[in-house]
Amino acid sequence: MELLKKLEILANAAKYDVSCSSSGSTRKNKAGGIGNSYFGGICHSWSEDGRCISLLKILLTNYCIYNCAYCINRASNDIPRAYFTPDEVAELTINFYRRNYIEGLFLSSAVITSPNHTMELLTETVRKLRTNYNFNGYIHLKAIPGADLELIKEAGKLVDRMSVNIELPSATGLKLLAPQKTQETILKPMAYINSQIQEHREDRKSRRRAPHFIPAGQTTQLIVGATPDNDLNILRLSEKLYQSYQLKRVYYSAYVPVNQHPKLPSISQPPLLREHRLYQADWLLRYYGFKAGELLDESQPNFDPELDPKTDWALRNLHFFPVEINRADYETLLRVPGIGVRSAQRIIRARRVRAVTFENLKQFGVVMKRAQYFITCQGKYEGQTSLEDKLLRQYLIAKPRSSQLLLPRPYEQLSLFTDNSGVVPTEVLMSNLTGEL
Repeated sequence: MELLKKLEILANAAKYDVSCSSSGSTRKNKAGGIGNSYFGGICHSWSEDGRCISLLKILLTNYCIYNCAYCINRASNDIPRAYFTPDEVAELTINFYRRNYIEGLFLSSAVITSPNHTMELLTETVRKLRTNYNFNGYIHLKAIPGADLELIKEAGKLVDRMSVNIELPSATGLKLLAPQKTQETILKPMAYINSQIQEHREDRKSRRRAPHFIPAGQTTQLIVGATPDNDLNILRLSEKLYQSYQLKRVYYSAYVPVNQHPKLPSISQPPLLREHRLYQADWLLRYYGFKAGELLDESQPNFDPELDPKTDWALRNLHFFPVEINRADYETLLRVPGIGVRSAQRIIRARRVRAVTFENLKQFGVVMKRAQYFITCQGKYEGQTSLEDKLLRQYLIAKPRSSQLLLPRPYEQLSLFTDNSGVVPTEVLMSNLTGEL
């Protein structure tokens, strides 16, 4: 098979893995090397100076020994198959980099022959890039659950970030849709990677030239909507992963109905709004001091589709409000709908020299459409209705935008070969959040 055809198949097959938005590597360039991921990071996101960072995102192969019901690459599917050799991936990466098409590599794979065999091929690929081509750019590698931990350790010394995808949020879901996988085989390498990251960090405190081990950390992916798991269970799992394994990110991927199976839900479009709400809640867990049990409970196990998670929490905790902007501490400000991390920091800085007014809040980036109902400035309240008003929820529900952001569009990723219309897919628009909630 021609290399271009392989690339077309395996780049298309990789689009369902969303755990590749990566940054924060400290791998510096060295004399005579090619590429540098130190400044700003290489990712499928935005750098600090506003640049969109690109990476070659492919599978090593889409031949698979597993038959997961939800996966397009499952063994029983009749789809075009292809296989890259480690040399082909290394050459492709270098050639694309030299043409300025990319600044790094995201390499994943279906499981071919066995987890160990697949992990050996992935490790060989990144070793060739680092040693044969002296490539110092960003590399994000998918770790294969079930592979020997020594293979994962070997690969971890060569890459910047690694992901171990959980895929389904519960052991019940795995047994239902992916019976060849278990949570133990997935969590074991995740725990090992975390222990090695911590060990190498401690080592570097005493030995400056000690080698790095996955300096940009590890991530995982959860598929949303393929199983009956509710948002509370998913969020609790994410919270545990952050606490136990110090993950950089948990990525949520709305289930895409690419297969027909009696155990899969009958839906025509991915649950993109649900994915969006989980991303918003994820920000609240990581940066706003919220706990999963605060945002949802057994009486309300799923997020409100009409309100963002913080506003929904505020409506269920009106005793906490109104908050006086000029006296509230930083943690309290973060709990106000419409006040994000940056705007809260600006408020704290500004009130050191003068009292903050409603006009100041607009300048600081506070979303007054939501915040006005939950705050006072110098004792003044400017909400359109009181906190006790039963109509408060109706005031807070956002009206549909004329751009029809939530209308479904085809599930696709940018092509390396074709001219794009400039229309950003809904999945990207909804998942690239600013974090200002």
